[in-house]
Amino acid sequence: MRDPRLVPPLASDPHDMDDLRAEVRQFIDAQSTAGRITPRIDSWLTGWDEEFSRALADRGWLGMTIPVEYGGRGRSHLERFVVTEELLAAGAPVAAHWIADRQIAPSLLVYGSEFHKQRFLPEIARGECYFAIGMSEPDSGSDLASVRTKATRVDDGWVLSGTKVWTSGAHRAHAFICLARTAPLDPANRHGGLSQFIVDLRSPRVDIRPIVSIQGRHDFNEVILDDVFVADDMLFGTVGNGWQQVTSELSFERSGPERFLSTFPLLADTAEQMRNGAVPRHADLGSYVARTIGLHQMSTAVAGALARREPADVAAAVVKVLGTTTEGDIADFADVITDDSGPTDSRYREMIDDAAAQRPGFTLRGGTNEVLRGVIARGLGMR
Repeated sequence: MRDPRLVPPLASDPHDMDDLRAEVRQFIDAQSTAGRITPRIDSWLTGWDEEFSRALADRGWLGMTIPVEYGGRGRSHLERFVVTEELLAAGAPVAAHWIADRQIAPSLLVYGSEFHKQRFLPEIARGECYFAIGMSEPDSGSDLASVRTKATRVDDGWVLSGTKVWTSGAHRAHAFICLARTAPLDPANRHGGLSQFIVDLRSPRVDIRPIVSIQGRHDFNEVILDDVFVADDMLFGTVGNGWQQVTSELSFERSGPERFLSTFPLLADTAEQMRNGAVPRHADLGSYVARTIGLHQMSTAVAGALARREPADVAAAVVKVLGTTTEGDIADFADVITDDSGPTDSRYREMIDDAAAQRPGFTLRGGTNEVLRGVIARGLGMR
């Protein structure tokens, strides 16, 4: 009996994308020379630059997998993977469009109404519509089945009440997709009775409160919904189908290159600092490069599975657990080998400090690694 395969095999030659990869690198070089890219940690979370997002849209690198009839480019998930991987490796400021392009657009294509597709997809592809995610709640953590935000049926729509937390970019985004209870919690079926809604974050009775990081940065928010009215046409998908929808959405969130490349600009700069003699040479550099290469191949394989519409939730969990662990290990590695006097490059030191401060969040966002190990165990038939 063969052991179950956790990550699907690569189904195509990765060198088929070499021309596209070279094109993106030329664009990045030009943007860097013009001073529009300063490599940073977590650029997909902290690098909010709407002008840069629109520049990508002008090149056809937003909404790549959205069909042409909805304003997209009709290209493959693997082509999109190549573009996003190169942008993340360069630390480019992609946060403004990231969530909308990464998971909202594909979810709209599967679960959205025709009205939703016509309304949002062309604007996402033009880099003009930005989304946040309304999943996590205080005291719920990664246990999304325990969410307490309620949606109550009223004439012509729903009224939503509850609190969402760690909502990245909500103070700048136009909308988020909110997971809420439309039926009381049934202990025998905790995943039932959940539905999703598209909520305009500028609606009356939406209160967005900043969560400021230890570095003084405002990327996260608490979003309080105080009897917010949502019209019937903003119900997302089917009433009571929220758990299946959100699980599908999380495959896009957990499997992408941002799950192993958040600290890659620091790894690349560490190699450069070693080459220049600014930090001591260390053999472990090679092990982190090797881990990143392995994760690149695994994540590419998952992108291929998603393109083929194959189930990828377990494979995505594997990439997320291994990838975010590697990101944190890179942060620790750079910090340890750089003494207090360190290199004179202040930008490098700033990246180390950012990585050290961000490190605890790597294994939390998108589902804690402890929870995802349970997903993997189920995939192996161990629980």
